[in-house]
Amino acid sequence: MTTPDVTDHVLGNRDAAVTLLEYGDYECPYCAAAAPVLRHVVEDSGGEVRLVFRNFPIADRHPYALTAALAAEAAGAQGAFWEMHELLFARQDRLDDAALRAYAEELGLDSDLVVGEAAQIFGDKVEADFAAGLEAGVGGTPTVFIDGRLWSGRVEAGALRRAIGSAANGPNGSAADGRRDPGPGRQSRWTRGLRRAQREPLAENAEQDDPGDRCGD
Repeated sequence: MTTPDVTDHVLGNRDAAVTLLEYGDYECPYCAAAAPVLRHVVEDSGGEVRLVFRNFPIADRHPYALTAALAAEAAGAQGAFWEMHELLFARQDRLDDAALRAYAEELGLDSDLVVGEAAQIFGDKVEADFAAGLEAGVGGTPTVFIDGRLWSGRVEAGALRRAIGSAANGPNGSAADGRRDPGPGRQSRWTRGLRRAQREPLAENAEQDDPGDRCGD
């Protein structure tokens, strides 16, 4: 079982046996498509699976991704992270400040706190998420780990459930193709700082991966 950081947002049972960890970008259409699938997997697990979301805004391609991430974190400080999370993906065609304010008001939040200077205090959290992603070898979004193992297939409910079943069998279980969250020895070939991380592809599995179903690859 992978233990979330104290600053992580957790959907589902905090004591679940299996952790799905997603690195995502609110302006990425593939993350928007993945969001309801991941929620369904968690809700259909009987409390056995939890989802952790970490921010990985690809700012040079998605101009609103960072401000959207800050708005989500600001909403989280008001007790509505997952509500804002879902709204941002559902309406990712409008993520400017005016839209973010409107979404906050719709959720009954203080709209002055989700944009501008007030939201900048959450920059450290977003930066820490991004840095953790780089350290783990993330190069595009969505990237999903199942109990610390990189999931190299598409974000599809049936395939994820099979991999989760494997992970739930214990430390010798194999999720996806069995590749773990890369350690320091592997990071050198993937992690060359922000600019390279935003343009390099993730390691691919010829039978499962399609370069078209991630942003940033």
